[in-house]
Amino acid sequence: MSSETLNPSFSSQTSDLKNRILFTILILIIYRLGTYIPLSGIDPDALKEIMAGSQKGLLGMFNMFSGGAVTRMAIFALGIMPYISSSIIVQLLTGVSDYFKSLKDQGEIGRKKITQITRYGTVLIAFLQGYGVAVGLENAGSIVVEPGMNFRITTTISLVAGTTFLMWLGEQITLRGVGNGISLIIFSGIVAEIPRALASTFELGRTGALSAAMIVGIFILVIITVLFIVFFERAARKILINYPKRQVGNKIYGGDSSHLPLKINTAGVIPAIFASALLLLPITFSNFGFSESETFIDISSMFTQGQPLYMLLYASGIIFFSFFYTSIVFNPKETAENLRKYGGYVPGIRPGERTAEYIETILIRLTTIGSLYLTIVCLMPEFLISKYPIPFYLGGTSILIVVVVAMDTVTQVQTRLMSSQYESLIRKTKFGK
Repeated sequence: MSSETLNPSFSSQTSDLKNRILFTILILIIYRLGTYIPLSGIDPDALKEIMAGSQKGLLGMFNMFSGGAVTRMAIFALGIMPYISSSIIVQLLTGVSDYFKSLKDQGEIGRKKITQITRYGTVLIAFLQGYGVAVGLENAGSIVVEPGMNFRITTTISLVAGTTFLMWLGEQITLRGVGNGISLIIFSGIVAEIPRALASTFELGRTGALSAAMIVGIFILVIITVLFIVFFERAARKILINYPKRQVGNKIYGGDSSHLPLKINTAGVIPAIFASALLLLPITFSNFGFSESETFIDISSMFTQGQPLYMLLYASGIIFFSFFYTSIVFNPKETAENLRKYGGYVPGIRPGERTAEYIETILIRLTTIGSLYLTIVCLMPEFLISKYPIPFYLGGTSILIVVVVAMDTVTQVQTRLMSSQYESLIRKTKFGK
């Protein structure tokens, strides 16, 4: 007999995982095709000429998150960043607003309501940014073939529809795919543009803009950065948890020990994405060179790699969101209460409030280390990019997103495989009995 005949459940679970992976790949292909569909009414030659010299600073970051759609001014030019910006605002309100706190405490119903508010916020932000893009394109000179209100309305609707469609695609990946829909969309956009970035780097070496030693040094730095990220993402502090023995009838249960793992970087890649979104939100297109205003020019010059204000705001955003997002995804009081409920305790620490304080103290220390690690990874390569014509896709933020999302996706796939194997083993044991 084949393994599928003996284990129909395992075969079904494996088939489901295969379908989820294929569905995710299909969605990502649709996303990539959308980054090549240009907005109507734009002269591609004029656009290419202007974009050729504006690949650093916030424009380079925005182009990275959109998978190259900004340089092509495609319908997905806004990318998924309006959704991320809306998520930031909603999550901040969850921490300060009683209304959002009550929604959070309502469980699944409240979560659906928060998701709906986030969607509405995404459409609003996308509308504002889309209209700003339309006006900016008109002010660029010869990019727009026929400037006017008709072009502004068409462009705004196209960009809002593109962002809304991307938001829906991300949710479909989360529900029907392998999970992490929004992160995978950003991941696929970066990965798809990396070959072009490598080719650009080698071309710089061929023309003499970069020396061979510098190119080798860049790739060595990328490898070291990847190893550094993997080490910290796998690192965790394990808190010993003991469970007392208890007698039920003539049998004794419990007396076991386990560990409560606390990751150094509990927030994952979210702080880097959120900090980038905040930098992009207020002056999204001031770095396009679309405006002749001296104010915009001055602001643009301050928001480029290596500039003190850019680095300070970016680092502050990463550190803030590291602590903020960690406080959202991990609640020491809730964890301590669950341990007390099931009889678990930390040796030498009184159950309940004292345990919560102990876990919170460790979590703060770990988050401090994790936020500094994220800051180093995201900022160190930026100094190199600011001095040399290196593509943005080889920067610390892009490498961090690619490595972390890839690790999380592989972990989710392995978890699904392990769960299907356990279910198959349980069914096989019952059948044997």
